[in-house]
Amino acid sequence: MAADVVPHLPPTLALLPFLVSSRYPDPDILGRCHASGISWTKGRDLIERVRQLSYGLASLGMTRGDRVAMVCESRPEWVLTDFAILAAGAASAPIYPTLAPEQVAYILRDCGAAIVVVSTAAQLDKVMVVAATVPALKVVVVIDPPTVLPSGDGITVLSLADVAARGRSGPGLDEFRAMAHLVSPDDLATLIYTSGTTGEPKGVMLTHGNLVANLQDICMILPVAQSDSALSFLPLSHSFERMVVWVYLANGLPIAFAESNESIGRDLLQLKPTVMTGVPRVFEKLQSKILEKGHALTGLKGRLFQWAMGVARERGRYVPEGRPMPVGLRVQSAVAERLVFAKVRDGLGGRFRFVVSGSAALNEEVGRFFFGVGLPIIEGYGLTETSPVLTVTPNHAVRLGAVGVPLPRVELKIADDGEILAKGPNIMVGYYNRPVDTAEVLKDGWFHTGDIGTIDADGYLRITDRKKELIVTSGGKKIAPQSIEALLKAHPLISEAVVVGEKRHFPAVLLVPDFAALARDMHASVPTTPEAVGQWLASPDVQTRYADIVAGVNQGLAQFERLKQFRLLPREFTLATGELTPTFKVKRRVIDTMYAREISEIYQ
Repeated sequence: MAADVVPHLPPTLALLPFLVSSRYPDPDILGRCHASGISWTKGRDLIERVRQLSYGLASLGMTRGDRVAMVCESRPEWVLTDFAILAAGAASAPIYPTLAPEQVAYILRDCGAAIVVVSTAAQLDKVMVVAATVPALKVVVVIDPPTVLPSGDGITVLSLADVAARGRSGPGLDEFRAMAHLVSPDDLATLIYTSGTTGEPKGVMLTHGNLVANLQDICMILPVAQSDSALSFLPLSHSFERMVVWVYLANGLPIAFAESNESIGRDLLQLKPTVMTGVPRVFEKLQSKILEKGHALTGLKGRLFQWAMGVARERGRYVPEGRPMPVGLRVQSAVAERLVFAKVRDGLGGRFRFVVSGSAALNEEVGRFFFGVGLPIIEGYGLTETSPVLTVTPNHAVRLGAVGVPLPRVELKIADDGEILAKGPNIMVGYYNRPVDTAEVLKDGWFHTGDIGTIDADGYLRITDRKKELIVTSGGKKIAPQSIEALLKAHPLISEAVVVGEKRHFPAVLLVPDFAALARDMHASVPTTPEAVGQWLASPDVQTRYADIVAGVNQGLAQFERLKQFRLLPREFTLATGELTPTFKVKRRVIDTMYAREISEIYQ
């Protein structure tokens, strides 16, 4: 959307639902996908649902300045409840629904929430198991309640419908609007807890002013309009997707939430969205699925697919930067578009104008693949502490390998040690009850991101590594693991790569194979038991295959960076087993602990 048609935005998020309902009363605005279709809430109905929930929560004790926690998968009720909390001048504290009970309890205790809203009976059970360890907790609200609600132990449990019923007879919309107007840009809007890749989660304090400043800047440069539609499946507990939903709403886009991660393929075909967001791991997995499906084709169709993928790779060298393609490639692209690329996009709904990748830097080759098949990817970069967006790639000036240019009111600079520093109205006020941690990252008006990067002459930012994840060998050499891992993960036979070597005399790597791709490559099938998988990975043919891949990557590395050993791990990293954060980032400390034996064997 061009800067001259940016929707006028209110000074606080407390007033955003009023804007949405008044400006977009007739369109379907919030939806949830189901097997039978999409259930929608119209713009005019949004504010009334928010009013009822806000007064209902107030009847349970929520007052201005309180923290209200939410343990809930992404769905319309998440958005409505969030607005209900914000309009009352309270602060929401979202919690990833994938966290274990003890992790949920830690955040509930830290933020001091007296009320927590949960999605299902499973999340209710999770909270009730730890309720005795959370002294401030008094009320649990369940969106999809079990048949019988638990009681006792001083905890009141109600359904969200009951809460809305309590608020139905509360003051009218005029009084509700007056209450929302009392919220100030300086008021705390949310406590978002960091994912804990490098330690204990910290509560990031973001004000209404922080978030609205970010929202305004994004609306100025992100090319979305009311004619678009969006599918949302990333967790709203993550600041990236939450901000994106506000951008959608401010522009009147219909947003439908996927029923679950397993239903995304179905829901894409149902909604046929024009825009969508994802994290790099989502696009890496999507690329693997497209290639896997194509590799399963035989005969002429199989050969046609392989040829088209070669065309996509070549096309991806030209299209993102707008460079003219050679005549021969233009002709091949036209044929591949009609016979293959259009069918690939049809499998994703067929209407995408672009998708947005955030949370981490996207592998350049993955980006070029999607541009090659006609699905442009816009990258952004930021952190929870920055509300969260710092940079966005202009859709008319893409540079793959970079994460865009700063938002209009964001300043970036590179410190002497390579760390990216940021300044702007979107920078957090600090970590909740952690003045020492706050002082470590907020210095002289600049937020220290902890990321290492460079800024080119045109202002494009490139992320090269995490400052705290730099590996220092026993010889004092500093190795940036993420760039090496990205080279390894660019290979179709590798799903995950984690470089190790801290205080060791050489670097090595733990590799998680892409098991389906490996089976195809070896003309075999994936074994069905852990023992058989281990034997398969230990076979000379498989070991040689991965040794060749590592050797190929080593050729482009400095001598001290070269990987002297590797180990193949027998299963994927998952959220459930704790190796990944909810945004699919690898938890290095967990990997170091969980695979300590394998790492030790490397260095024996």
